[in-house]
Amino acid sequence: MPPPSDIVKVAIEWPGANAQLIEFDQVLFTAHAPVLLTHIRGDIKNGTILRLAISPVTARQLLERIQSHGIDARLEALKELAKLSADPTFATEFINMEGLATLARLVESGTQYESYLHLFDQKMHFGEMLAFTLTAFLELMDHGIVSWDLISVSFIKQIAGYVNQPMVDVSILQRSLAILESMVLNSHSLYQRVAQETPVAQLIAHLQVSNQEIQTYAIALINALFLKTPEDRRQEMASTLAQKHLRGIILNVRNRPVKAEMAHQLYVLQVLTFNLLEERMMTKMDPNDQTQRDIIFELRRIAFDGDNDPSGTEKRKAIYTKDYKMLGFTNPVNPAMDFTQTPPGMLALDNMLYLAKVHQDTYIRIVLENCSREDKHECPFGRSAIELTRMLCDILQVGELPNEGCNDFHPMFFTHEHAWEEFFCVCIQLLNKTWKEMRATAEDFNKVMTVVREQITRALAMKPPSLEQLRVKLRSLSYSEILRLRQSERMSQDDFQSPPIIELRERIQPEILELIKQQRLNRLCEGSCFRKLGNRRRQEKFWFCRLSLNHKVLHYGDLDESPQGEVPFELLTDKIPVSDIKAVLTGKDCPHMKEKSALKQNKEVLELAFSVLYDPDEALNFVAPSKYEYCIWTDGLSALLGKELGSDLTRSDLDTLMSMEMKLRLLDLENITIPEAPPPVPKEPSTYNFTYSYG
Repeated sequence: MPPPSDIVKVAIEWPGANAQLIEFDQVLFTAHAPVLLTHIRGDIKNGTILRLAISPVTARQLLERIQSHGIDARLEALKELAKLSADPTFATEFINMEGLATLARLVESGTQYESYLHLFDQKMHFGEMLAFTLTAFLELMDHGIVSWDLISVSFIKQIAGYVNQPMVDVSILQRSLAILESMVLNSHSLYQRVAQETPVAQLIAHLQVSNQEIQTYAIALINALFLKTPEDRRQEMASTLAQKHLRGIILNVRNRPVKAEMAHQLYVLQVLTFNLLEERMMTKMDPNDQTQRDIIFELRRIAFDGDNDPSGTEKRKAIYTKDYKMLGFTNPVNPAMDFTQTPPGMLALDNMLYLAKVHQDTYIRIVLENCSREDKHECPFGRSAIELTRMLCDILQVGELPNEGCNDFHPMFFTHEHAWEEFFCVCIQLLNKTWKEMRATAEDFNKVMTVVREQITRALAMKPPSLEQLRVKLRSLSYSEILRLRQSERMSQDDFQSPPIIELRERIQPEILELIKQQRLNRLCEGSCFRKLGNRRRQEKFWFCRLSLNHKVLHYGDLDESPQGEVPFELLTDKIPVSDIKAVLTGKDCPHMKEKSALKQNKEVLELAFSVLYDPDEALNFVAPSKYEYCIWTDGLSALLGKELGSDLTRSDLDTLMSMEMKLRLLDLENITIPEAPPPVPKEPSTYNFTYSYG
């Protein structure tokens, strides 16, 4: 029996999703159509492609319900609006109907539930209404359809008021902080108003709460203000933050796991704070500036207590030259010349003066301990301090912009008002200690600096929570320990070069590569969660993708929140047959890295981007949450397409597994020297008359 003529099979396309084949009842749809059909010609027939968009009627109806006087009706409308506002088509229609202006007026007129405290039974309703209003407003503004510069002063004051209130609902506070952050980042004029309405001291108060989400939003706003603050005022802002030490954050960080966004914002704050050193780092010393020269003289005075200078300019100059040589300057006649190279410029002199004044005993001990030696093993303090400052600037990337997605923050830098200077003081003592352990001379200077750099980077990788803990870590990383670690690491990377070992390695390698390939495919079958690109706020949006168990289909779909485990295939509504995949693109070749919205993305995001092309005009775009996931997915997709696995992770895994396998196979040959070539075949005997006869 043929199907009814009113029911046809059509492909439905929705913005941002793949077409899906469904049975379409034309009569039923005409009576209850919630969407607007476009590109339809005549009667709908089998195989027709329908492109769906949000109906202006829906947007208009929502706007009317929002403006109604019934509290329940307005609440439901605002709740629905908060969900629909993420759709660009709906957002355009709603904004064109002056919907955004309506939301702004609701906020300006005092939608906050505090205005309705006399209606105790309605208090919760108004709190929810305001939260949904702010959510919808932020979603709509995020599309970039309307300029942030159009926001009124009264609106800013109202939003800032929620941030400044001591007892405001958490959801309202989160959204208010996010809106202020977007204002600051998107408009210079709004930055000035926001900075005026929300002082940093008030934001610091939000860092002392136990709610990590609120802390994250507050730090994000502080970072935005920091970025926009004129350079001549950034130091003042940093001083305000340093005086509080941010101890509340660090205490909370120690007691519970830090979420990725929180770690990123702390990292950004750390980078922005250290970047304040860039000006001094790139400032050369003026040898003719008496004020600057007086600082060097102060270093000499503190070290040698030269108050009773001899009379006579020439005699005094000769003694000063001798003292400056004992201080370890490269140019003892005119030590100001040592500070003309940038980096580290005047920053090195600042560090030396801090050590001499704040840790005077340590400074005098280091100087006198070395200048009194006669065995050519003295450590030149001046040269060491200058090179160490340069090294620390390089390790902490002073002057570099923060990377998107990087979470590499160090808790100890948030625990002291002068964290940078104290860090230098700890490291200069380490350098002096390592110099003595290596029994170094002037010719060994670069070798010592290489060891010190390794000691510092290894200690930083352990993430010590305080400067005192850093001292403990560095104390355990003595020169002998560094040698032991190096030897251990070399032993774990056995690099045998004899032909028999090379031949064995070549035979084993295909087996190891196949093992790695299977591991990558298994990980794709488990699936991964990806963050949607372009979402600047803390309310992150996610989607999930995984490979079918038979390795024939990629399943994917949107999620409301990051999953805690595998996502069932039933929840992933979209799919791509592996046989339809044409290519895998990475980095700047990806379609989503060529869009205008992606132009602002930094190198960090670019290195995590990849795309699956499955049609001349279609691509599934990814931004991996980490370099590890990027390697897993690009390797797995390459394996599906029969291509080589070329990621850094594959090379690392191959080296590790090859080393383990080689050690196992050569276990019986331990302490036996493997010859470079097989032993020679002996000459034939002159006669074969050496057989034994039993006869």
